[in-house]
Amino acid sequence: MLHHERLRPPSHDYPADEWNVIEKAFHPEFLAQSETMLALGNGYVGMRGCPEEGGPNAENATLINGFYETWPIVYGEEAYGFAKTGQTICNVTDSKIIKLFVDDEPFWLPDANLLSYDRRLNMKSGTLDREILWETPAGKQVSIRSRRLVSLENRHVAAISYCVTVLNANAFVVVSSEMNADQPGSRIDSDDPRLAKAFSGRVLHLRASYSRGRRIVLCHATEKSRLMVVCATDHALECSCPHVDKTVYADDFGQVAFTIEARQACPIQLTKYIVYHTSNTVALSGLWIA
Repeated sequence: MLHHERLRPPSHDYPADEWNVIEKAFHPEFLAQSETMLALGNGYVGMRGCPEEGGPNAENATLINGFYETWPIVYGEEAYGFAKTGQTICNVTDSKIIKLFVDDEPFWLPDANLLSYDRRLNMKSGTLDREILWETPAGKQVSIRSRRLVSLENRHVAAISYCVTVLNANAFVVVSSEMNADQPGSRIDSDDPRLAKAFSGRVLHLRASYSRGRRIVLCHATEKSRLMVVCATDHALECSCPHVDKTVYADDFGQVAFTIEARQACPIQLTKYIVYHTSNTVALSGLWIA
């Protein structure tokens, strides 16, 4: 039997709490564990606890219960009763991404000078909350507060609140809300039978897409199981600073980018609304979100 030394996280960075799972510092060596512990789900939609900025992550995933791709099971010998088709839950469109740039300096956790960091799964409110104080290379201090929610009342709905405040200076701020459907279908191939099967090609294929204002809708389908998934995002920005926004989308990608002339201590509040719908029987027009 193999024995492995336990890797224990520092207790001062992961303190015990009655209602919260708390992370007080960024530890890249515990990415996989934190993504699992800080995941949100409601029985239909599940989101691993990856950072809003799109990374770093051990295994980024947004999953929908019952959304899968099929693959043939090949045996060395045929026999009566052997299953012919396997099923693997696969990633759907990743809608969690919100990237931040301050004076063209990207916020990226592994490289950021973090003056404070607090991320916690609040099991009373059912939210994943994060508060960060980031100092840019130019010495500008930026407060970043986010809250992620997967609705328990409306199972198709999720939302992210993302608030940025430059505390000690003026700055040009870009907040880029993105969605990406070109995600790996599963883990890489492995001899470990506990791991899901990997797909060699792409899993999601475009069926339709459109944008209207700050709303983007992408519809994809699997090739073999013929399941369809529609992902829609919409955005509301509350900010008294001058700003403009631009919406672009392609087959597997959507982006709403806000460029803001941020004033000192003026909050920039973005709310991102997310909706997923899936079906294998309803026509595309029945899934479409107007």
